Amino acid sequence: MISFPKNIPDLKDFNSTSEIFFALVKAGLWEKEVRLAEYGKPDFRGIHKLAREQAVTGLVAAGLEHATDIQIDEDDSAPFLPEVMVEEGRNSGINRFINKLFGYLVDNGVEAVLIKGQGVARCYERPLWRIVGDVDLFLDEENYQKAKAVLIPTAKEVDQEDVIKKHLGMTLGSHLVELHGAMHTDVSARIDAVVDEVQRDIFENRGVRYWDNDGTSILLPSPDNDVIIIFTHFIGHFYVGGMGLRQICDWCRLLWTFKDEIDRGLLGKRLNDMELMAEWQAFSTFAVEFLGMPAEAMPFYVDSAKNKRRAVRIRSLVLRTGNFGHNRDESYRWRHSKLVGNFITLFHRFGEFVRLSTIFPSNAPKFFLSYVFRRI
Repeated sequence: MISFPKNIPDLKDFNSTSEIFFALVKAGLWEKEVRLAEYGKPDFRGIHKLAREQAVTGLVAAGLEHATDIQIDEDDSAPFLPEVMVEEGRNSGINRFINKLFGYLVDNGVEAVLIKGQGVARCYERPLWRIVGDVDLFLDEENYQKAKAVLIPTAKEVDQEDVIKKHLGMTLGSHLVELHGAMHTDVSARIDAVVDEVQRDIFENRGVRYWDNDGTSILLPSPDNDVIIIFTHFIGHFYVGGMGLRQICDWCRLLWTFKDEIDRGLLGKRLNDMELMAEWQAFSTFAVEFLGMPAEAMPFYVDSAKNKRRAVRIRSLVLRTGNFGHNRDESYRWRHSKLVGNFITLFHRFGEFVRLSTIFPSNAPKFFLSYVFRRI
């Protein structure tokens, strides 16, 4: 029997608007009733602003439907409903596009695996309410080169390729497609080595699952591989550039959906090989305490004072930075030359890593040195 944790006590750095915001995200994430009266009169404008910054408008809108002790007026819900309806249309459109894209790739002898985005959306109760992102394709070396040859001639725009990371973005019709010949981070060779192991398992050992997308079979990573891709992707953003709540929600829904299938032994080995067990346990505590993730479904969750302190600091950073660093002022990039902009970015990153060192004193300094070396 899975038990859902009760609301945690108020914390001094948590204001009423952010409390209600997290309560609604939790309700929408798990389709559970929520009581809001205890927090005082909701500031729906402020809640909507947070939802947009964190790319979880659909979850908050779903949470509003589960409020049982206050009356939600039309004026209060007005900012959310039109956006949810637009998102439903965008999700349906991108799902149709994915069918055409995969059909075209298969016809041209390219095997690709859909990662993140629409694949992990299948794990939500309301997939069409998840905020749409790019179409991310994971490929091995041979298929990466084939995909470039096949897709570039049809693209409306093509970004400059990052040949070291094997990453290329392009616009096909109205959709942004990103090709990933690798999923390396900027912070750790150990992490990259395990992600390479995952890539080999996907393409050499058929470590995949299938999504029946309206009659078209779309390749997705197996749960054991997907959880590594999702987790290392948001850890990379956490250490470099900022991450948002949607990425953590994706992780929670994936773990919940495949709680009976994930090989915990393999997961533990990979986390230890990457030296990310401390990060996993801290984010696990964040997920359980603030997002209502059932503790029994969270591998390696440890209920400790240290992890709770880390979770509180993670919450503050997530709220401060927004989805993919949405709240950061990076206008300096356009006001200065590229060289000067790079030095300013390095200065900002140094300050961020100093703050991260208060959460993860072992890894943050090492990851900063790795980041600087790779950037150079």
